[in-house]
Amino acid sequence: MYPLLFRTFLTRLDPEFAHHLGALVIRAAGVEPVASVVRRFTSPPTYLRVRALGLDFPSPFGVAAGFDKNVTMGRGLGALGFGHVEVGTVTALPQPGNPKPRLFRLVADRAVINRMGFNNDGAAAAAVKLRRLRRSRTRPVIGVNIGKSRVVAVDDATTDYVRSAKLLAPLADYLVVNVSSPNTPGLRGLQAVETLRPLLTAVRDAAGDTPLLVKIAPDLDDAEVQDIARLAVDAGLSGIIATNTTIARSGLRTDAATVEAAGIGGLSGAPLKERAAEVLRLVRDAVPAEFVVISAGGVETADDVRERLAAGATLVQGYTGFLYRGPLWARQINRGLARNR
Repeated sequence: MYPLLFRTFLTRLDPEFAHHLGALVIRAAGVEPVASVVRRFTSPPTYLRVRALGLDFPSPFGVAAGFDKNVTMGRGLGALGFGHVEVGTVTALPQPGNPKPRLFRLVADRAVINRMGFNNDGAAAAAVKLRRLRRSRTRPVIGVNIGKSRVVAVDDATTDYVRSAKLLAPLADYLVVNVSSPNTPGLRGLQAVETLRPLLTAVRDAAGDTPLLVKIAPDLDDAEVQDIARLAVDAGLSGIIATNTTIARSGLRTDAATVEAAGIGGLSGAPLKERAAEVLRLVRDAVPAEFVVISAGGVETADDVRERLAAGATLVQGYTGFLYRGPLWARQINRGLARNR
């Protein structure tokens, strides 16, 4: 039924408004006794469990950052069968994000362009919700993705990240430094190795025992990808997430006028599949076998997840596929993985 609902109703709504409507359904799925009923149909088979970062993931497939910015859907997403939920991106200071409209569908490409701009309620508000979420016995693994507050100068980025890390790391199962969103001015410049090293070192120290990962962009060249991967290992991080959204627009099926009208922002979804897979291979070749690599970008089917795992991903994340597949997406992935075990 979901494809029919999407074509006839959801595509007529503003994408951001439709996301908020979907969030209501997801939150309802996490409330008892509804959650117990939902889990009977969506829980991943036990043999899909993955041990990574010192944690037990019920499934290798989880939700990428950006979907649950304000820590409101963790229980519901877990009930729907996702093995982990990466909340955020959270910034130290609350911020409204970029002006609307800022989210655009490219239906012909099964893709999305967003320039949300880290809209979130800030680290202090996230901490309150994370404390509440951690008390749930049925929650999924919760990662927390942190970014730079927009009003903070790039030169002061380290202090800003450390502030978030000190507040949120004790409440996270793992922590992610996001230096790869295209929607915060100057952020991607922090991926330069000489800038990134002291930033990661400072956040690692602030995170304490919480596993720390860094998320990179697909638009880096191959050498830069491998340099950052080696840096992550040298800096004592636990893993790397590859990749974030892309600023590229090549090879799209959507007509050029529609793409141009959407404007700047990060492109996610099916068009990112090939480059995300390439970056995964580059990272895996540059890091030890035990180093955690989470693959994201262009993942929609169980075959996509299986291919990433076979290419060396420890875990796999999705985001845009939820828009096109609906609330039973994780169930579809997990059942597909189980059939071809």
